[in-house]
Amino acid sequence: MKIKRFTLSVCAALVMALPMAGSHAESVLRVASTTADVPLTTGQPSQGAEGQRFVGYTLYDPLVRWDLSRADAPAKLAPGLALSWESDPETHKVWTFKLRPGVKFHDGSAFDAQAVVWNLDKVLKRDAVQFDQAQAAQASQYVLNVASYRVVDPMTVEIVTKEADSVFPYMMAGVMISSPERFKEVGQDWTKFANKPSGTGPWMMDKLVPRERIEMVRNPNYWDPARVPKTDRLVVYTMPDPNTRVASLLSGQVDWIEAPPPDTIPRLKSAGMNIVTNIYPHIWPYQLSYSPDSPFRDLRIRKAANLAIDREGLVEFLAGTAMPAQGAVDPNHPWFGNPNFKIKYDPEQALALMKEAGYGPDRPLKVKFAISTAGSGQMQPLPMNEFIQENLKAVGFDVEFVVLEWETLRSQRRAGSDDPVNKGIHGINNSFGYWDPFIGLMGTSGSTQRPPKGYNWGGFSDPEADKLVEAAFNEFDPAKQDQILAKLHERMVDQAMWIWVVHDLNPRAMSPKVKGFVQAQSWFQDLTPVSVE
Repeated sequence: MKIKRFTLSVCAALVMALPMAGSHAESVLRVASTTADVPLTTGQPSQGAEGQRFVGYTLYDPLVRWDLSRADAPAKLAPGLALSWESDPETHKVWTFKLRPGVKFHDGSAFDAQAVVWNLDKVLKRDAVQFDQAQAAQASQYVLNVASYRVVDPMTVEIVTKEADSVFPYMMAGVMISSPERFKEVGQDWTKFANKPSGTGPWMMDKLVPRERIEMVRNPNYWDPARVPKTDRLVVYTMPDPNTRVASLLSGQVDWIEAPPPDTIPRLKSAGMNIVTNIYPHIWPYQLSYSPDSPFRDLRIRKAANLAIDREGLVEFLAGTAMPAQGAVDPNHPWFGNPNFKIKYDPEQALALMKEAGYGPDRPLKVKFAISTAGSGQMQPLPMNEFIQENLKAVGFDVEFVVLEWETLRSQRRAGSDDPVNKGIHGINNSFGYWDPFIGLMGTSGSTQRPPKGYNWGGFSDPEADKLVEAAFNEFDPAKQDQILAKLHERMVDQAMWIWVVHDLNPRAMSPKVKGFVQAQSWFQDLTPVSVE
């Protein structure tokens, strides 16, 4: 199979234009992200998990945070701006959050229960002066189950959900808390707030250059002394082109790059760069449409597509920076179960299924996939899609790609397959996490979880899956919930709900000057312990 390989074409003008951030004795960490623009800085960041990683969790805090301090185990929830949380034992709909005292926003104002309510209003209450449609869109799937909320006392908030929701604390880990006082100070204007943001996070914004970079400085008064940043300044550049990221690292313009192209890894290593990888809860799939015009409504075609892909060959093509997928979660995960349909490379069986469905190389099935040029968790989407296009062609698929910028692709995913914006699209190549049960399984497979409520982009509908989703929502014992989720995953795989390709090992390349980074088993990472020699 002939596949177009990466070439290290250096965009010299762009690289030389990068500001040499920091001078004198200031310690600076310079990161090249895959984003095409700086994520929203108002609180709820855009640009997916990468936006959350480099803007959300740097400038802001949620009530419930992720503990990202370990590389040897999946990240778990931990107290953030809330010291504790619990649901009422009778209905499991009333959640009480006890807040952390003594926390200050970057502008010096105090964090309290009223600030939490104000922030929920900014994404839920359309007639509130602080309501922001841009943030509401980014937060929609975190807060859609919220029915009401109120201040109990200055350091206690009560949030009531519409339905019993065992995964609600995970949702709260995605809701960022912005400063009400700063919003007032800038004339109740989110555009002005974006240029002068104020959260409670470990970093404070110093400078923003749209489509180029964001610069942040250490918050010396951060509420967790153990997580006061080790560097004075953090600079995050927007570099969607992978070759430009590599050139920037090799030239010393940046210290750290996301998603280095696989065939540049030997050169990076020979130049003394460190390549860091780790398994994390992530899958690179095609989410399939079940809309009336989609051929993927046929189980035979869905299975054929899964059997047509040479995942081992793709992993080799990616220089070992991924592992073959056998479903939505990795085989060692407690939610994997024991599916009857075994996802593997079996082109003969794929051809047989396609022939049974009336298609083959001599009568190809035309399908159209929306893909991105780059983006958070998207790995190397263009060459990977070319590889898979050839695999699918061999068994009778004629694949056409609609290539979109990452945030545009995400907006089409949030719209759902039946929306006019997705007319004629049969699948969407949007990488996905499974750090919590909802985003990983329940929100993607439940027929009631179509956007904006959940992540079921294509409208998959299966009565057995629905029963398991409902059972998981109502099971608050973690061990019992894991058993339900394993059965749900089995059903998703047996129904070939999506085309699952590989699990990303999340490669990053860093200068040897970068010290102290612990690559958590998460889409999110903690930059506070990182130093630069």
